[in-house]
Amino acid sequence: MSAALVAVLAVIIVAMVFDYTNGFHDAANAIATSVSTRALTPRVALLVAAAGNFVGAHFGARVAKTVGSGIVVLPEGVPSLGIVFAGVIGAITWNLVTWYFGLPSSSSHALIGGLVGATIFALSLDAVQWGNLLAKVVVPMVLSPLAGFLLGGLVMVAVMWTFRRGHPGKLNRGFRIAQAASATAMAVGHGAQDAAKTMGIVVLALFVGGFQDSPEHIPQWVFFSSAAVLAAGTYAGGWRIIRTLGRRIIHLGPPEGFAAETVASTVLYTAAALEAPISTTHTITSAIMGVGATRKLSAVRWGVAGNIVAAWVMTIPAAALIAGACYLLVRPLFGTA
Repeated sequence: MSAALVAVLAVIIVAMVFDYTNGFHDAANAIATSVSTRALTPRVALLVAAAGNFVGAHFGARVAKTVGSGIVVLPEGVPSLGIVFAGVIGAITWNLVTWYFGLPSSSSHALIGGLVGATIFALSLDAVQWGNLLAKVVVPMVLSPLAGFLLGGLVMVAVMWTFRRGHPGKLNRGFRIAQAASATAMAVGHGAQDAAKTMGIVVLALFVGGFQDSPEHIPQWVFFSSAAVLAAGTYAGGWRIIRTLGRRIIHLGPPEGFAAETVASTVLYTAAALEAPISTTHTITSAIMGVGATRKLSAVRWGVAGNIVAAWVMTIPAAALIAGACYLLVRPLFGTA
């Protein structure tokens, strides 16, 4: 077995570990609101989220292209596989840290931060495609939470106005049924975004390892393996983060949950069409805040929200530093790029 094949397999394995942690870390994105409003039982919600993630992965080719070929430029060879390996380890480490503390940080930005950090430590600043990073990662990273917050508020106002004369009990029952659809849409959007990032890493490894000629072609086995592992991780659940999103920010009712999930899934689909790897975590959390703020600003627990925002800001640099340190450790195994 050649050194290149061993290195590629090592990267694929850690990419799938990241994919699994992404699933249980971000399961909350799709189901927290549905669980907290009792629209779905926790286990049914997880099944819906897992199935939606599996389906959504097959719509994520554009996002995978950005991650695989639009963020960093790596030379072919085993040493570059060490860079990718270290980048994914950095993302996994940050995922586990934020999961432990129940903070819904972005797995997507952890992966991008890890890849960028390892590349800078191994090569130079010039190996990062800063224009793409700004246009397709940083700008959407800022705009997607703003869109989630503003649209969440607007949609919630529209819901309240439309059903202002409805009977509360009947409305809650109706919106619990509607949440089954909105939660499914959220899960599909999550799959289109988050499974795609793992696909991009696997394709990048295959390309720099010399096992395929294009950094953009995604083999069918990559689609299915990334989708299946993400779905398995999702089904394992991430109850610490589910509690944070579903209860600690604001207590949601079925109409609020439906509005937040509908807005978040719409933003995810739009970003996927634009090849922008945004954070499902940022999007649903900001939508929940926007929905809650329509009740009254004090209804949102801004202290918890502030901790979440701090985790957002820290994610890319923290994952980058962890990945850089990891690269220094694994460099003797892969060689110098």
